[in-house]
Amino acid sequence: MDSLRELVLSLQQAGYLPEMFQYAFLTNALVAACIIGPLLGALGPLVVVKRLAFFSEAVGHGALTGVALGILLGEPATQPLAALFAFCVIFALLLHWIKSRTQIPYDALVGVFLSFAIALGAALLLYVAKKVNVHILENVLFGSILTVRDTDLLVMLMLAVVCVVLMLYSSNRALISSLAPDLARVRGINVRLYDYVFVLLIALVTVASVKIIGAILVGALLLIPATAARLISRSGREFFWYSILFATVSCLLGILLPMAGALPIPSGAAIVLIASLSFLFALLVRRWRSLA
Repeated sequence: MDSLRELVLSLQQAGYLPEMFQYAFLTNALVAACIIGPLLGALGPLVVVKRLAFFSEAVGHGALTGVALGILLGEPATQPLAALFAFCVIFALLLHWIKSRTQIPYDALVGVFLSFAIALGAALLLYVAKKVNVHILENVLFGSILTVRDTDLLVMLMLAVVCVVLMLYSSNRALISSLAPDLARVRGINVRLYDYVFVLLIALVTVASVKIIGAILVGALLLIPATAARLISRSGREFFWYSILFATVSCLLGILLPMAGALPIPSGAAIVLIASLSFLFALLVRRWRSLA
């Protein structure tokens, strides 16, 4: 983490970044955006292809319950990492396990889990709010990148490394499993294993992003950049890289603009609003291409 901060500080001293990045908490915010933006952008295309957008929303709302449980179990109110990750991972795997063993429509099943997560999270948060500063809970709901700490950055970096390794060694098999599961089974690919691994990655990345984007909005950054990228992409490669580009730019601008005072709103809201602008931009580009 120190080497990343030194890199940002050297860029600031060289005049490439504003003077405000001499402060450590702002440097942490920028480093977090550079990690989580490409990570969410890289996973987004598979979320869109596998139609798991609603699933990521459910996991994000499950984070509310995880945070409340962590505080109730005695974890620091600003870092309830163990309960947060444990609850959301169990929540995601249980949801996918039930889906694979029942005939319930997936959107209906996710809706049941989402409703449960919101109800339980709301009940516990109302109880926890009497014991902690209410602004901590606002940060969980809407994100506050200025509260990012070294532990958060380390978790994001570890997840990014895991995702890169998985993409290097199994991206083609994962893609075939998503697009043509029957063909994948004929080729001897364990489709169920790849489904569980991908669901687990979504859960972990979603939870790691909660502090930046907020539990309510985190699913949007998996969905919107990838959807925008799909509108203007002519190939799978373009789909992947445009999604990363839109997600990363959204994260960077969503952090820089509130810091500069141009958008006096939480970082999570700013990031999602800018991602929505990228979707509008993609719509215009697609329309222009159809008329050309």
